[in-house]
Amino acid sequence: MGKEQSKGKARLQFQVITDTHVRTDPGHTHNCNLARALADIKREAPDSDGIMHAGDITDHGHAEEYAEFRRIWRGHEEGLPVAYFASGNHDVGGGEWPARLGAYLDAMEMSGPYHDHWVKGYSFIFLGTEQGLDLFSFLSETQLSWLDGKLAESKSLNRPAFVFLHQPLKNTVAGSYESQKWYGVTQDEQLKEVLSRHRHAVLFTGHTHWELEAPHTLFDDERLPRMFNAASVAYLWTDEDEHKDGSQGLFVEVYEDRIVVRGRDFAAGQWLEKVRYEWEIPE
Repeated sequence: MGKEQSKGKARLQFQVITDTHVRTDPGHTHNCNLARALADIKREAPDSDGIMHAGDITDHGHAEEYAEFRRIWRGHEEGLPVAYFASGNHDVGGGEWPARLGAYLDAMEMSGPYHDHWVKGYSFIFLGTEQGLDLFSFLSETQLSWLDGKLAESKSLNRPAFVFLHQPLKNTVAGSYESQKWYGVTQDEQLKEVLSRHRHAVLFTGHTHWELEAPHTLFDDERLPRMFNAASVAYLWTDEDEHKDGSQGLFVEVYEDRIVVRGRDFAAGQWLEKVRYEWEIPE
């Protein structure tokens, strides 16, 4: 960490977790993994400015699962920073859309299917489906126009913006390639078109569960903003298309001149040495 120290203290630091898939059983592995991840974040980042959740908070979107999620969170709340939540297909997909959306909004106290927040002068934007599709997200023209405006606002401040959506765009991060089948934005091309105008943004997604050590944790090309797969707290998936026990997430540090993203193994309580990305913020 010598390089970071030599250029001053981080202006902003936050964690990205996703796919906690909490069940009603307090002793379920998913629930225990969430508790362990929160304890690890408190221990490793006591000065964190926020925890950003990219969706699939629960496994089925049941009220009892949200209650169990809140119980776990309250048990670790002392020392935790503010948290914001995107919805995932397990939270709001299927069933009666107004009821599914309402349960998520009530439990997580978010203002709508998409919402934004300012943390220490940086823009955090949470996108979300507006239809109860089983796997995909549906983003209306209104939401896409809203995103365009929000990103233009942060661009005018010469600061990066951080965007969160449960499903990744097709052929971007790990698990989203067509053969892997875990992409999932109905308006894929339209969202890419908006993002192409705002390369100062960084998009974090979940849904695939792909382990951070797999290729393509980071998607980076010259046309679109950087995109990150944030793995999963509940369990992992591999390039062999197989389930893997494990629990991972991302730690993000924003300095005056650069951004650092590091992978964390919550199960082992260790940094993933090969999962570290750093780039300069354009002046």
